[in-house]
Amino acid sequence: MCRWLAYSGEPLRPSVLVLDAQHSLVAQSLNSPLGAETVNGDGFGFGWYPEGSTAGSVPALFHSIEPAWHDENLRELTESITSPLFFGHVRAASGPPIQRTNCHPFRHANWMFMHNGFLDGFTSIKRDLTFSVDESLYPSIRGTTDSEVLFYLALTLGLQEDPVGAMGRAIRRVEDLGKAKGIAFPVQGTIALSDGATLWAFRYSTSHRSRTLFHSVAIPALREMYPEADRLHQFGDTAKVVVSEPLNDLPGAFVEVPESTVAILDDSGFHHERFLDDGE
Repeated sequence: MCRWLAYSGEPLRPSVLVLDAQHSLVAQSLNSPLGAETVNGDGFGFGWYPEGSTAGSVPALFHSIEPAWHDENLRELTESITSPLFFGHVRAASGPPIQRTNCHPFRHANWMFMHNGFLDGFTSIKRDLTFSVDESLYPSIRGTTDSEVLFYLALTLGLQEDPVGAMGRAIRRVEDLGKAKGIAFPVQGTIALSDGATLWAFRYSTSHRSRTLFHSVAIPALREMYPEADRLHQFGDTAKVVVSEPLNDLPGAFVEVPESTVAILDDSGFHHERFLDDGE
């Protein structure tokens, strides 16, 4: 469906990952070996928290309906700024039209959200899902994607206080509505979420055959494994990235996030928690 990456750590020029990595996000927009679609050319988005921003800072966004590989502004931007936390997303549209308001990531206050996947049968449950969004949040929905509605549903259900719990409640709401309409597997995908300090990366689908998701291992460990890899010195000791598929071919550089799991990454490192296991 799409490809995405999320970075957290010492301030970094985003072009290092978005443009310059062996299998950069722009390279994946042209050729995505692990994706459901090989080409992801239906627009892109880039969101970042500026260097020096404080808790609660609002991230900046740049969206375009151009293919990522064709947009000179993306290169200018990602080579000119540094950021301690940023999202990048290349889109393969699955139905909603190609327009800027449908490009990820989405933003509300200091929160960013992006999704790779789909809500199956969205048109049949869209009315009920949208009406489940809090009245005060509803005007902020600008596009027509299932992903944006899912984000605002999670906000309605307490995302700002309990990110993992709220995402779980939102997904269960989608599944309940979908199954009432005879949809066997309503939810598919991987989700990135951040408040500017912590990064949450979810891998979940109703069918338990979710889109791929990986995160990097600790940079100090990687430097020990590959002392001759000069490119690793571009990153600080707390740098970490979550990706739809690995950005390089170094064995052991990326860890696959298990099915039905949320990876939580912050200054202390990363850990995994089970997410919406059967029976919950």
